[in-house]
Amino acid sequence: MPKFTVHHITTYSYNSLVYDSANQIMLFPIKDEQQEVLEQQIKITGDPTVDVFIDYYGNEVATFTNPNAHNQLKIESIVEVNVTKKALPETDIFHQTHWESLRRSAQEIPYINFLKQESFNVQAEILSAINLQQKETKSPLEVAKYLSSYIFKNFKYIKGITTVETTVDEIWKLKSGVCQDFAHILLVMLRYMGIPARYVSGYICANKNGMRGEGATHAWVEAYLPNYGWLGLDPTNNCVVEDMHVRLAVGRNFIDCSPVKGTYKGTSKHSLEVKVTVAYENEEIPSLEQAKIELIEQDAPSNSYRKFIEMQQEQQQQ
Repeated sequence: MPKFTVHHITTYSYNSLVYDSANQIMLFPIKDEQQEVLEQQIKITGDPTVDVFIDYYGNEVATFTNPNAHNQLKIESIVEVNVTKKALPETDIFHQTHWESLRRSAQEIPYINFLKQESFNVQAEILSAINLQQKETKSPLEVAKYLSSYIFKNFKYIKGITTVETTVDEIWKLKSGVCQDFAHILLVMLRYMGIPARYVSGYICANKNGMRGEGATHAWVEAYLPNYGWLGLDPTNNCVVEDMHVRLAVGRNFIDCSPVKGTYKGTSKHSLEVKVTVAYENEEIPSLEQAKIELIEQDAPSNSYRKFIEMQQEQQQQ
C-alpha cells in the first residue's frame, strides 16, 4: 500500500486587476476502498470561505468567490493518500454473456451518461480502427485493453500542440497530444463498443520510473466491466491502473473533472501556471522551485493543428 504526498499549486496571474472571481476546485482525492486520504490542506489567496458539496458523480467539489480586486489567484493543495491495488478482473471465457450484460446496462441510469457519444466528423475512421467485429471473439476486458494499447502505439505523446478544448476531429488528425487527448479518444472508442467509459483526473505517482505524466496532473479512463466494476486504463502509458495512480474525480469528460476552473470580471489577458510534486512514502516533499511547470497558457489557445505544422517545420529546418 504505497503512500504519496502530493503538493499541487495552481497560479493565475492577470495583467491588470480583476474582481468578482468565482471558482470551483476538484482537488480532493476520491475516498473508497482503494484510496484513503490521511490529511489534506487547501490554501487559497485571500483565505475565502469555501463551500464543499458532492456532485452527481460522487466527486467532492469546493466553490469559493473573491469579490475584491486582485492580480493573482493561487490555489495550493497538499494531500497525503494511501493507495491500495484493486484485484484485476479474471479472464472471461464466457464473453458473450458479458456483452449481453453490457447491452442491458445501456438502458440503466448509472451507465447511460458514460455511453453517450459526442458529435464529430471522423466517425467512419474511428469505427474502422476499432473493428466492431472484435466483439464476436474477444471479451469486453480484452477489447478495452486492446483499444488502450492501440492509442499508445498509434498516437505520439507531444506536449503543447493541444488544449483542453481540442476536439476529437483535431486529435485524430494530429495523431498526437497528451494524456487528456489520449483519454478523450479512448472514451470515444469504448463507447462505440458499447462499453461504458468515464474520464478520470488525478496524478500518476510512479516513483520516477519515467512514465508519461509523472509528477503532474494526469488523465486516464475507467471502463465498466460486468461482474467486476470500473477498470482503470491509462492509454498514455499502456497500462492497467493499479496503485500508482491517485484519482481526484470521475465524469463524462474533462469538463466534469477539471481540477480548477472559474470566471472573473476584468482583463482577458492572463497566464496559468501549474506545478505538482510528489513525495513517496515518508520522503520530504520536493521543493516546488525544482518542479517542472506543467502548463503555461496565455490569452486564448492557438489553433492546435497550425501549431503542430509549425513545430514540424521547425524540426525539419534544424
